[in-house]
Amino acid sequence: MKRSREVEKGSEIEAAIKELSMLIELKPTGDNLDSATAVHIPTRLFLNVCNLVIQVLDKIGPTMAVLRQDIYQNIQRLEMLCDSDPPMYTNLVEILKKEANEGNARKGASCSKAFVWLARSLDFTVALLERLAADPGQKMEQLVEESYNITLKPWHGWISAAAYKVSLKLLPDNKTFINLLMPKDETYDTLKEHMQTFISLLVPFLEEIHSILKLYGLDRLKST
Repeated sequence: MKRSREVEKGSEIEAAIKELSMLIELKPTGDNLDSATAVHIPTRLFLNVCNLVIQVLDKIGPTMAVLRQDIYQNIQRLEMLCDSDPPMYTNLVEILKKEANEGNARKGASCSKAFVWLARSLDFTVALLERLAADPGQKMEQLVEESYNITLKPWHGWISAAAYKVSLKLLPDNKTFINLLMPKDETYDTLKEHMQTFISLLVPFLEEIHSILKLYGLDRLKST
């Protein structure tokens, strides 16, 4: 998988909608959906969505460099494991289970920790796009700060929090960001519709992910 997936037509958000739709189609059905063993999160498709989120964050510019790098490194960590034995690591839940059984889930640069931070980065993206769709006239600094405060800040130590505070000074204005998100000849109304569709698909998926992380005791992990 390449560092970022090229979007030939449409926006990164549209491409992410397609990936999320595929995730939903691949969800198992049956009588055991409440069982953790029945949960299936396809590794490749999840990482595809994360790669597309990187491209969305790129539109904000250098202010998102810290978050972007975190996402990219975590994607790489999971990709390397997946590439080492593709049939074994097609399901992210199996990766969590394996590291939990080995006692490595919370240690060092584990894939479980990478998954935690990717999920939180998606939380941030949802919060940002929700606010942008609800109030496109709101200042970008306020949009990003509010989104950061409710999704990432509770889990960041003072070093990470300080880095994000500095980055807020480099934000583009909201009009510039919206224009960068829109493909050529697309209207804001269409972009808003796509953002709302993306959010509606991603939120329940994230809820499922956070339930799994809680089950494995990974929901309270913090950084420095």
